[in-house]
Amino acid sequence: MATIRLLELLILLSLLSGFLGLLLRRNLYLKVLAMDVMGGSVVSLFVLVAARTGLRSPILSNGETDQALAAVADPIPQAVILTAIVIGLSTQALLLVVISRLSVRDPMLDVGTFDRDEPC
Repeated sequence: MATIRLLELLILLSLLSGFLGLLLRRNLYLKVLAMDVMGGSVVSLFVLVAARTGLRSPILSNGETDQALAAVADPIPQAVILTAIVIGLSTQALLLVVISRLSVRDPMLDVGTFDRDEPC
C-alpha cells in the first residue's frame, strides 16, 4: 500500500510542476510543454487507479473462477486513458501549429507581446 501512496505523491508532484510551469512561464512553447506534463500525469493517475484492483487483463478463459475476476484491472479507466491520450495529442498538435504561425509575428513568443492591441 505504501508503494501506491508514493506513486500518487509523485504523480501529484508532476501535476503541480506542470501547473506551475503553465502559470510562471511566458514562452508559449514552454506553456504547451507544461500542459503536456500535466496531461501525462493525469494519464498516469488513471493508470494507477485502473491497476489498484489487479494487473491482469479482464479477458478470462473458460476455466477461471470468481477469484480470478477479483484480480483483473478495471477496463473503464483504460478506455478513458485511450480517449485522453488521443484528445491530448490532437490538442497539443493544434496548439503547436498555432504557435508556429504566431512565431512569424514575434519570434520570442512572449505572452506579453500578444496582449497588446497591435495591427498584424
